[in-house]
Amino acid sequence: MLRRQRTGSVVCPSCGRLVGVQDERCLSCGLRNPGLWGFAGALRRLSGERALPALLMGGCAALYLVSLLLTPDLLGGRALTSLLAPGQGALFLLGASGAVPVFGMGRWWTVLSAAWLHGNLLHIGFNLLWVRDLAPGVAKLFGAGRMLLIWTAASVVGFAASSTAGLLFRGVPVLSGAGFTLGASASIFGLLGALIAYGQLSGHGAMRKVVWGWVVAGAVFGFVFPGIDNWAHAGGFAGGWAAARLLDPLAEERPAHVLAGLLCLAAALVSIVASVVTGLALFAR
Repeated sequence: MLRRQRTGSVVCPSCGRLVGVQDERCLSCGLRNPGLWGFAGALRRLSGERALPALLMGGCAALYLVSLLLTPDLLGGRALTSLLAPGQGALFLLGASGAVPVFGMGRWWTVLSAAWLHGNLLHIGFNLLWVRDLAPGVAKLFGAGRMLLIWTAASVVGFAASSTAGLLFRGVPVLSGAGFTLGASASIFGLLGALIAYGQLSGHGAMRKVVWGWVVAGAVFGFVFPGIDNWAHAGGFAGGWAAARLLDPLAEERPAHVLAGLLCLAAALVSIVASVVTGLALFAR
């Protein structure tokens, strides 16, 4: 999928003109290294495929299984919401976010890792269904690379908002954020925000109407049922909407966007590794 091209021509990521894969600069626009070390063609082919949305689902599922393996008593809870629920220690180790990890323990990078973790089987089941339905559509409209950038921006803004509210409004009804939070829903609301932005920029009023209905339903659900992180949802929506506006979905996606999206995935992986390494050090004390 990411096979390196060593000879021939590729499309310049900046201006769209043909350039040699080994050219130091594009003769048309002056972009340095337009061949992206031989990966420009592979990144362009990757854009728009279902591979990256599937990778989001696979990553969430894999980390959920890891969190279960790190939990001694999987069947301890009898309630439906506790079905196959990983232990809090396992989730903390893998990078759960919130006011306690971010501000209490200085684990600021968890705003990236928390979107890949889930609290029980029902939680991950619903979120994977949303990712399956939304991520390919956003990737089709924006390109797979920009979809990953939107996903990451929503995660960062959503969990930063929840953690900050958890610090500032602890114990305040309605306004209270989360001391301990996780889940892909912040990024899912970011994908909804991206669809709203696309509808605004393209003039698709019907799309905006449908997506706003989903957003309102999600907000009502969050206020009716306990344990829902509304700050993460609101922040994720805002982050996804802002990122989508900046990325201009009406312009063609470039290989550089896909590369940036893959770097976001790498940053999320680094954040999980950092959580495990620092968490093990804390447990060893």
